[in-house]
Amino acid sequence: MLIVVACGVWFALPHVSGWFGFAKDETGTPEAVPPTRFRASSRAPGHPAGAAFDGFNNRYWAPSAAGPDTGVGQYLECDFEQPVRVLKLVVLSGTSAKKDEFLTQARPARITVLLTSADGSRVSKEIRVKDQPGQQTFDLRGSEIVRARLTTDTTYGAGPGRRLAVAEVEFFGRRP
Repeated sequence: MLIVVACGVWFALPHVSGWFGFAKDETGTPEAVPPTRFRASSRAPGHPAGAAFDGFNNRYWAPSAAGPDTGVGQYLECDFEQPVRVLKLVVLSGTSAKKDEFLTQARPARITVLLTSADGSRVSKEIRVKDQPGQQTFDLRGSEIVRARLTTDTTYGAGPGRRLAVAEVEFFGRRP
């Protein structure tokens, strides 16, 4: 019996760290993992890509295009200084968390998030954003992530003279 238990322990050892990592992900509180570099498909004057990652919800990124198809196909992209394990994504759409300011520009309705890992593999997830002010949290899983791209697929409130607006994007997870 002792030999059977010893063999079981021997074969289980390589998997123990993975089990503890999974348990930590499921029960622990993820920490903020802010990106270090940002870029976008385009930008309106005064609304750079970095405004969506600056920790403030009263500044926002907006692409240069305005009109009925505002923001469709536009993207925000960011890089992490070192690979991270991503667990959650927080998005504040619109120009602000205040309702009267929130409705002044177009907002993303559906976003495709593409996570790229250190080995070049990619994970894609479509998220649906509610048309309401304030933060919205989404489960988003990826290991060894070095880059993230958020592409707007559809929008709310698009129209003449209106630009897509994203007030804040935050990633939460674990550092190695």
